[in-house]
Amino acid sequence: MLITETRGRIMRSRVIRSEDSAHQSMTIYNSRNRQMLPSSRVRRLSCVLLVSCVVFGFTHEMFAADLTALETKLVEKIGAATGPGVIALQVDNRSSISSSETEAVRHRLISGLANFGIRVWDPDQAAAVVKVTFSENLQSYVWVAEINQGTNEPALIMLSTPRPEPVATAQNAFPLVLRVTPLISSPDAILDAAVLEGNPRRVLALSAASVTIYEFKDNRWMPAQALAISHKNPFPRDLRGRLVIRNDHLFDAYLPGLFCRSANAPALTLNCSASDDPWPLQTQDFGVSAFFSPARNFFTGALAPGIGKQKAAPPFYSAAAVPRDKYALWIFAGVDGQLRLLDGINQQVLPKLRWGSDIAGMHADCRSAWQVLATSASDENPDWVQAFEFPDREPIAVSQKVNFNGTVTALWPGYDGKTAVAIYRDSESGNYDAVQLTVTCSQ
Repeated sequence: MLITETRGRIMRSRVIRSEDSAHQSMTIYNSRNRQMLPSSRVRRLSCVLLVSCVVFGFTHEMFAADLTALETKLVEKIGAATGPGVIALQVDNRSSISSSETEAVRHRLISGLANFGIRVWDPDQAAAVVKVTFSENLQSYVWVAEINQGTNEPALIMLSTPRPEPVATAQNAFPLVLRVTPLISSPDAILDAAVLEGNPRRVLALSAASVTIYEFKDNRWMPAQALAISHKNPFPRDLRGRLVIRNDHLFDAYLPGLFCRSANAPALTLNCSASDDPWPLQTQDFGVSAFFSPARNFFTGALAPGIGKQKAAPPFYSAAAVPRDKYALWIFAGVDGQLRLLDGINQQVLPKLRWGSDIAGMHADCRSAWQVLATSASDENPDWVQAFEFPDREPIAVSQKVNFNGTVTALWPGYDGKTAVAIYRDSESGNYDAVQLTVTCSQ
């Protein structure tokens, strides 16, 4: 996986000793797991699928040694760039380094800078502001220092060092647990589903013919009402659809070339009409939509209103957003099999990352970072879903894989941003099963 930092702000910065920060390429292979979970058992699980794991961690001595080497280089380069004087030091940790270790590194940087006659003080009394960001990928530790000094052009220091080989320990490998809650099963293809909390709890299921409303009674989901979908033009063979929960009415349904809106009074009805309106991506809070091809099974790439200055992406099957401090990093699963990152200014391709065509963004309450759920590549068996995070521009697995006894046909984010819905076709029964996915902290 080729990692290239191309944010506009960084491109305009003066890079110091770039040979120390050469980006490295890597390949991530998702190994097959042939232990398939029987569909009958999946449907009966009411809560959690847990996978026993072996963690791959680093010994404290190895980790500390690598940090010391980076600290020494970083202090030397900051000292050479600023010279003696007063600076303000900001530290932003986007890596797996613990908060206590981050604070320890900060103190060691301050001590090291003092040897160069540099004193760390408040920003309003400092001649320069130095922001240090700790990040990492699966192969290296990457530290970046941005130096703003008066009216001078910002200077950028980028350092990296290889990560040590992992040492197996007997702890949980992942900080998050991917939880699966079975919802409904149908012989007809389910395109999307949405859970409505309340009394009674309800599930909406979208198919080519209708939106069916299920209510939870006697410990099972029972169909309560079916709202027919009317359309004049034929649907494409590989049909896809999306349900979006709304605040002023119950829901909207999007299908290729068709838009349906629920009406609540006097009774719940569904009004459908031909439409080329864009479909919302992720949740409505992100405010980004994309146009879906009326005769195919993918998004054309045209965005509304766009991501920053980027108004289009190559045609894609699905997308997920990862919020940052000042922007959102968008991940697109392209129809050409490539994964792309868009940040509002630049586009980056992750050519060797093996994911499937369905991804979805969500956020666990116990984590500050957002997660991206990804499906397995088409040639892997069984199909699986796993949660990842993007501390920098590379995904890191943060949950176990959940295997399905069949082919995952859809994966859509929930309207609340905290859940997702996966649809898979059971290889034993032939039914389409909808499950709700959530992520929680393992500790």
